[in-house]
Amino acid sequence: MLSVSTPILIIYSGLLGLVVGSFLNVVVHRLPRGTSIVFPRSACTFCGGVLSARDNIPVLSFLLLRGKCRRCSSPISIRYPLVELATSALFALCAWRFEYGLETIAATVFCCLLLCLALIDFDHFLLPDRLTLPGILAGLLLQPWLPRTSFADAALGVLLGAGALILIVNFWYWLRSEEGMGLGDVNMLAMVGAFLGWQGAAVTLAMATVTGALAGLLLIAFRRLGARSRLPFGVFLSLGAAIALFVGDEIANFYLGYL
Repeated sequence: MLSVSTPILIIYSGLLGLVVGSFLNVVVHRLPRGTSIVFPRSACTFCGGVLSARDNIPVLSFLLLRGKCRRCSSPISIRYPLVELATSALFALCAWRFEYGLETIAATVFCCLLLCLALIDFDHFLLPDRLTLPGILAGLLLQPWLPRTSFADAALGVLLGAGALILIVNFWYWLRSEEGMGLGDVNMLAMVGAFLGWQGAAVTLAMATVTGALAGLLLIAFRRLGARSRLPFGVFLSLGAAIALFVGDEIANFYLGYL
């Protein structure tokens, strides 16, 4: 049952998510290009004009500017406010699911990593070590405050998460003589294991495989992809990990009930 303060916590978490989402847009844009995520200040990608504070208010600035740069009237990508809203929704969902304490903070850190990795992989077919490797360390260090896992589960999750994908990569190469995944996917599933334990890594891989296969079949059916086209698997790993974070126990118990 929700207490009186719970809706307030959810609202504040959502507002904080808007601000963090604005920063995640910077990370997603700059990290793959090897530039600083701190300096210089954000600028229009068309005219190079530095954005003022009033033009950097999450979502609201986009609406007030009607999706155009104040200086050159070039269009601002709709993805910026969408990322801010997605981060806000994830923060609010973490507050609702885990309520109080450091569990919520640990879960939001994990969600930020997932969102950044999904977007970078979608844009560049890249899962940067600068996110996945510190993410593995963060997951292990945050274990005392993460829900439903222990340090032993997390350590096993790192090993099994990486090992499972390494086996799949090697099997695919043996079968087709071509690489099906990169080491970025391996590191990312290891990161998921560090946060969610081996059980969460297993649910993540299962959900990612199913959703990735369905998306591939739909895109082929609508002639958006060929049979040998690549898909950014990190997007589906992120989706699977989010599912595992919020409802992973329910999914695991549902299937275990049949065994």
